[in-house]
Amino acid sequence: MGAKCCGSTCSSSKPPVDRTYRRVLWAALVVNAGMFLVEIVAGAAAGSVSLKADAMDFLGDAANYAVSLFVLGMALAVRARAALLKGISLGLIGLWVAGETAFNAVHGTVPEAGIMGVVGFLALAANLAVAAMLFAWRTGDANMRSVWICSRNDAIGNVAVMMAALGVFGTGTGWPDLIVAAVLAALAVTGAAQIVRGALQELRSARGAPVPAE
Repeated sequence: MGAKCCGSTCSSSKPPVDRTYRRVLWAALVVNAGMFLVEIVAGAAAGSVSLKADAMDFLGDAANYAVSLFVLGMALAVRARAALLKGISLGLIGLWVAGETAFNAVHGTVPEAGIMGVVGFLALAANLAVAAMLFAWRTGDANMRSVWICSRNDAIGNVAVMMAALGVFGTGTGWPDLIVAAVLAALAVTGAAQIVRGALQELRSARGAPVPAE
């Protein structure tokens, strides 16, 4: 977990800004914003809920990186509150994906497998590049861990979207797409829980309260 603080002096201290990490965050922000636009258009064109779900992940991550850039170098309590906000937002995205999945299940939508496969592969390449850039900071504070968790989940989700495309192509039904969308929703909710738990622990630490053992 993040640094343990005692009293207000430690919690109000500001860490030095890691310029390399700042540049990586900017690159990740640009990549994720661009892929959100690509996938939301492709998801609508293909009628794929899993592509739309992945697009929402990209949007959430772009906002994640923007917030991380804003709080970079601020006190631990501020960074923990930012991580808490991002965790709640990720959970809401997961719930939205779950609702969209249920809607498509009721209406029996069959997506276009070709578009799903091509865009899924492009998204995987983008997320692997971002995850590789962020790997060195995966064990930082709650804010840094939230960035890593989102990137990791997205790479897993992209592999799942490509598998869904194969499933749709092989079966001629939309069920593989819906199953993957449900998995993405679960990943978002569990990732949100991890982020929120870590952020709350750091907030307690910053206030000088005892942090319960995991």
